[in-house]
Amino acid sequence: MFAGHLALMIAALFTGAAFYISFAEQPARLGLDDHALLAQWKPSYRRGFAMQAPLAVAGLVLGTVAWWLTGRPAFLVGGILLLANWPWTLLGIMPTNKALMAMDAGEAGPGSRALIVKWNRRHSIRTALGCLSTLAFLVALSSN
Repeated sequence: MFAGHLALMIAALFTGAAFYISFAEQPARLGLDDHALLAQWKPSYRRGFAMQAPLAVAGLVLGTVAWWLTGRPAFLVGGILLLANWPWTLLGIMPTNKALMAMDAGEAGPGSRALIVKWNRRHSIRTALGCLSTLAFLVALSSN
């Protein structure tokens, strides 16, 4: 079940990246002053989005293929959970992202710091969706 194993790998990569951002990068950047915090967040967000967005789509495609070939619904569930990051990002996180991206470095202060803390709380949902997707793919691969 090559497609299923690839789907699991993609979900694990997505989850690992989301986990790293929430539990390593974010706490480290919160140690920066407000100006450096905003300046670091902006390119980090762009690069993270560019990496994670295609992983979510690839996970859906591979999960759907694995479901189609095996009939195991957990593959489809895993793919949908991974893709659920797109609407969550657009509806739940994007307003905060836009506000942060619109801020000039000179505007950084307690307000921008509070938005970055809020952003991380919302980003943790992406980590949870990735974990659930990975678990669904593991269930699908372990069932007979």
